[in-house]
This record gives sequence, C-alpha cells and structure tokens, in this order.
Amino acid sequence: MATIRPTSLRNLSVLLRRKPRHYRPNSTSSSVNQTEVNHFNALASTWWDPHGSSRLLHLMNPLRHDFIKACLASQSTPAPSQGLRYLDVGCGGGIFAESAARLSSTKSVTGIDPSSEVLSVAKGHARKDPLLQQKGRLEYLNNSIEQLPLPKTVEEQYDILSLFEVIEHISHPSPFLESCLPFVKPGGWIVLSTIARTWTSWVTTKVVAEDLARIVPRGTHDWEKYINEEELRSWFAGKKGWGGARSMGVLYVPGFGWREIRGGEKWGNYFLGVRKNPET
Repeated sequence: MATIRPTSLRNLSVLLRRKPRHYRPNSTSSSVNQTEVNHFNALASTWWDPHGSSRLLHLMNPLRHDFIKACLASQSTPAPSQGLRYLDVGCGGGIFAESAARLSSTKSVTGIDPSSEVLSVAKGHARKDPLLQQKGRLEYLNNSIEQLPLPKTVEEQYDILSLFEVIEHISHPSPFLESCLPFVKPGGWIVLSTIARTWTSWVTTKVVAEDLARIVPRGTHDWEKYINEEELRSWFAGKKGWGGARSMGVLYVPGFGWREIRGGEKWGNYFLGVRKNPET
C-alpha cells in the first residue's frame, strides 16, 4: 500500500478507505495524535467555563441530545426508555458525558480520552454532583478506543457510541472508525458531529472563528482533516450490517447559539447517525 500523504481534497477519500501501514485494530496501534492531545491539554483548565475556550461545545450540547433523540425515534421498533449504555469516545472534560449520565433513560456512561489532564478536569467536575457518584453511573478512562478490551457479549456493548467533535482531529479516520464498530450492540447507534470540508467551512472555522473573532483558540482545527458527509455515508454503506444513516446540518449564529439548518451538512457543521442492524 502506498504511503498516504497529508490530506488534500484529492486524497481524503483514499485516507478514509485505507489503513496506515502495519495498523492492527484494537492492538497497540493508536489513533491518538500527540500534537492534538497537547493542544487540548492546554485548554483543560477552562473546559467548564461556559464563556471560555469550550464555549461553543457547551452551546452545542443540547443539539447533541436532540439529534440522538431523533435517531432513536426513527427506529421502526421503539427504543428502550431505560437502561441505555453510552460510550463517549474523546469525551474531553465531560460536557456530554455528564449530561447523558443525568438522563433518566441512562444506565451508564463510559467516557474515554487520551488526555489525562483533561480527564482530571472531567473527574473533578463530576465529583460535584452526587448523582454522578453512584456506582456505574459515570466512569472515565484514560484510553484510546484501540486500548479498550473488545466486548465479549452483547451486554458489554453500547446502545450509543458518540464521537462529538472528534473525527476531524484523527489522522487516519478509517481504522479509527473500524475500531469503534465492535463496541456498538445490534440496534445501537454511532452518533458523531464534525465539519464538512468546503471553502465555506474554511472561512467560518479557520479565518473567522480562529483568526478574526477568536471564538476558538488558534490551531483547534485542521481544515484538511475535515470529512464531508457523503464520504462518511459512503464509508458506512460499505460496512455490512450498518445502515439507516441520517444527518442534520447546524450553524452557529452569534448571539443566538447553534441552530439546525436544512442542507448545512453539505457545507459546514453537521451531525451524522448510523445504526447497526438489529439482527447483526
């Protein structure tokens, strides 16, 4: 297999399809990029400041839950009203993990992240809520997805595997996604949010958000790692036992927050949900 050069418009589809040389899923190989980890380590102390560097993540969190509800509601058979198990991959400081753990429909949430500094912030914040201290309610692990033991039974798999603002920070998204698939139980969902790779997203996320308005710290995003919605749809369509993909475009409107926008998945931020066949 030829060496994959840094992502470009022409070779990103190849990057999605191929694995890096010597990659073995759920082995000592890892999707962790130390440069990305260092960047988020520097932001750890302000993770729970609603006006700090993670402000947009706080504002987006309600839409994450809305999208998951929409995915579950789209099933032909009703989703369980209780006992849902979540695996939040790249959980960061725990914004989504905490909120999911507080839901009455949730049995447990496991958040994993390669940054020990960010996880320290997540654990410290969770200790402020007695509900989150209940055994099995919320657990944080300093691991990458490749380091987690593979589930041996359906009971060890998860109803929801979330990848919120994660995949655009991964150098090799295809093997990373491959490593996520076994953790979802039949009938469960992978739900993610990311950014389409278009000139519009380059202007809004790099020029405006990072350089002009300074809404997010410089270096947060690498435009060449963005993945278009149709590329992800195509990737999942090639995986046996996965289907029912649905997406939702969203836009940040200063002064109003995040809003759903029809067709936004084609040029900016978006959510994507894909379901594992219940009979798999």
